[in-house]
Amino acid sequence: MPAFFRTLEKIKPVYDWAYKIMLFICKLLLIADIIITSVTVAGRYFPFFTAPHWGEEIVLTLMVYMAVLSATLAIRKRSHIRMTAFDRYLPKKAIIWLDLLADVAVLVLGIVLVVQGYTVVKPTGNIAKFAKYSSLPKLSQIWMYMPVPVAGVGMIIFELEQIFQHIEEFFTLKNPEGKEVQA
Repeated sequence: MPAFFRTLEKIKPVYDWAYKIMLFICKLLLIADIIITSVTVAGRYFPFFTAPHWGEEIVLTLMVYMAVLSATLAIRKRSHIRMTAFDRYLPKKAIIWLDLLADVAVLVLGIVLVVQGYTVVKPTGNIAKFAKYSSLPKLSQIWMYMPVPVAGVGMIIFELEQIFQHIEEFFTLKNPEGKEVQA
């Protein structure tokens, strides 16, 4: 079994690369959000500055992207809110199984987001054809719903990594000196 996990370790750079790209995209979205918000607010209060009429809708769209993409980043770092009140009372293997169960549930959620998100944003769907931003009538609201399947893909990618880590942790528990022991 350890040979299998050493093989999976070779895929880690792909996960690191995907994480860095999503983090970079979130940073760009935050910068754009701040700039557009600042220009929109300045346009409301300064007479010589014209506020873009599309500012609020684009800011909300960028916030949706940041929210769902940063949720996928939190999966990779295991920084989501978790219930750990009983962790000190349960055996280590039970905690690993419960974490694995939670990760499988989030993986299923990621699959649902991809499947259902695609049905909403597919080119032949109603949103792609009819829903438009009110301030930008040429821009389809497909961009407002696109983060759902994108986040689903990110969730699947990072949850697979977490599941493999939990399985590896289950089979190769470390003793207090940090040395691996076979379970």
